[in-house]
Amino acid sequence: MYRFLRTPRWWGINVFVLLAIPFCVFMGTWQLGKFEERVDSHREAERRPAASTEKAVPLDSLLPVDKETSGRSAQARGRFGEQFLVPDRELDGRTGSYVLTLLKTDGGRSLPVVRGWLPTGTKAPAPPSGEVTVVGALQASENPGTEGVHAAGGLPEGQLGMISAASLVNVVTDDVYDAWITLADSPAGLTPVPAVAAAGTGLDAKAFQNLGYTAEWFVFAGFVVFMWFRLVRREAEASRDEALGL
Repeated sequence: MYRFLRTPRWWGINVFVLLAIPFCVFMGTWQLGKFEERVDSHREAERRPAASTEKAVPLDSLLPVDKETSGRSAQARGRFGEQFLVPDRELDGRTGSYVLTLLKTDGGRSLPVVRGWLPTGTKAPAPPSGEVTVVGALQASENPGTEGVHAAGGLPEGQLGMISAASLVNVVTDDVYDAWITLADSPAGLTPVPAVAAAGTGLDAKAFQNLGYTAEWFVFAGFVVFMWFRLVRREAEASRDEALGL
């Protein structure tokens, strides 16, 4: 009854099944590993001390910014220069702007420093003059996919839609760090901007998307097995009926 399994057609079906099942299992395992990496990085980020309680270290020793250094307490020394507003940023359910001031460091490069948040329509306080030392949480440059970023352009002079070296290269002549810090203690009139978790470390929708893909790949593997048994059974029944003259 099962001699049909030795035909060329069924050899092709069997080879496909033998390749498809381990491929689906491998892809499901890979997606599960990506989800577990997110869980582990999320736990590590929660165990990491807050930047406000951590001893600050020199900025250059934490660069480039990655999952390990994002959110760490960094310090830099220099003089404040040009100042910009980063509009349409929410804090505690209110809309306002980040006050971003460039710090011309002793090394010659400028560091974007978010000194705090202020409500819409409020005038930003001027930065202090003279040599200063700033301490804050290190953050990676934003990109067009970052929440709150105004990537469309068309902002008035003195405003930035995105905190990154790429957005500053056209408005300042200094060499800018590909990173920024948010001050732990903002000056009067400003509210400190909390640091955000590094990309790829939070249990966000993308993390659970990996978990959903895991389930899908294992379902595909089960479906392949189910369809193989279904086809074998149908072919066996057809062969039996043919033998009986039906």
